Amino acid sequence: MVEKMVRDFAGKEIAPRIKDLDRAQTFDRNILKQMAELGILGICVPEKYGGGGMDYISLGLACEELEYVDTSLRVILSVHVALNSLTLLTWGSEEQKQKYLVPQAKGEKIATYALTEPNAGSDAVGIQTYAKLEGDRYILNGEKMWISLADVADNFITFAWTDREKQKKRDHSGMSAFIVERGMKGLNTATIHGKLGIRAGNTGSISFSDVEVPRENLLGKEGEGFKIAMFAIDQGRYTVAAGATGLVRACLDASVKYAHERQAFGVEIGHHQLIKEMIAGMARDYDAARLLWMRAGWLKNQGMRNTRETALAKWFACDASERAAADAVQIHGAYGYSDEYPAERFYRNCKGAVIYEGAREIQKLLHGDYALGYRKDKPLRCSLPSWPFE
Repeated sequence: MVEKMVRDFAGKEIAPRIKDLDRAQTFDRNILKQMAELGILGICVPEKYGGGGMDYISLGLACEELEYVDTSLRVILSVHVALNSLTLLTWGSEEQKQKYLVPQAKGEKIATYALTEPNAGSDAVGIQTYAKLEGDRYILNGEKMWISLADVADNFITFAWTDREKQKKRDHSGMSAFIVERGMKGLNTATIHGKLGIRAGNTGSISFSDVEVPRENLLGKEGEGFKIAMFAIDQGRYTVAAGATGLVRACLDASVKYAHERQAFGVEIGHHQLIKEMIAGMARDYDAARLLWMRAGWLKNQGMRNTRETALAKWFACDASERAAADAVQIHGAYGYSDEYPAERFYRNCKGAVIYEGAREIQKLLHGDYALGYRKDKPLRCSLPSWPFE
């Protein structure tokens, strides 16, 4: 039912307009309202906090169906639900959940996650943003970059050093997490233009200039920021994996359709073996990617540690989407180079996912450490409530 609901919404409401939105590099804020009305923005948040109370497979299916139409749609769930709301659900105080999580789950407020900076991406410990406690508030200064929904969101989970000495030593226990609201004096956002892909989505920068953040907006405890950031990324990578799987399927369907329409050397190009090889690869990768993200989702449903499985799903699915998009352009030939067909948009959109939420190279290093036994997951100090929600 979830799959059909999201597929119908994306297919009927967004698909007919997505080419124009992509060409205009315009984010349609009305999409957020439509998602809120369907309950997508709180899909796997417990009902007691205003959400749909569904499981993580449902979240994954929603992400797959949204990215099947366009990556910009899935990004909304990645930052609003996975990176922000699920992090609040696990790490937030009851007061924070009532103030921030409930309106986010209902879609009354839009949220995002701000970790990346101009000189710090995969190296999260390299951030320079600093928060100094003065009385009952933290004074926040710094800059964030490449933040999805930066110019749209109402609430931001952001990260800053609170211990200068630990920052000098690159000791991540000196980093803390904060809930920041739009409208706080000194907070400014701007949209980034000229992106390669995801042009129908909003991506921007955030600057903090002596932003006064109430002490009660500290998320978790002081010094837990890095752990919170990594927890959030586990959730974000899951949605990216499911979404990239949807992109593989979109490439497959578009390529099959074109292979039946186009003729060369007197027959449909689908009869040519090298075209078959590319389409077969997409079909193989789609099935494998779907099984990988569903395994991660099953572990989440059980409340079990899933860092390795989620990262593997993200790594494989994103690489698969890059292969599928490149082959889709090749199958479409010269038309694959034109935005009259969706293949070129898929090709532009797929590239972001092999960079954000931990670049491909980070995934390789992580899984090399697992395979060599250099890295072993410790039991979670916190976990999402297992399905069904308590």
